[in-house]
Amino acid sequence: MEIVQRILEVLFFLNCFALMALILLQMSEHSGLGGAFGGGTSNTVFGRDELKDPKRTLTVVLATIFMLLGIVLSIV
Repeated sequence: MEIVQRILEVLFFLNCFALMALILLQMSEHSGLGGAFGGGTSNTVFGRDELKDPKRTLTVVLATIFMLLGIVLSIV
């Protein structure tokens, strides 16, 4: 049981690191006042299309894994 817990902790750490890196990468792309209103990447009339952004999808997946691993680690 302790081996499973260690593996889950390592996965949790790697997931945290990947999530932080991805969020910081997104912040640097859209920083500044122009980025706040969708400037720079105008795929649509009202700014960028966030539903087609693969980084947004990956962020949602990593955040979901983060929450699930956190719950499982609190139980184990």
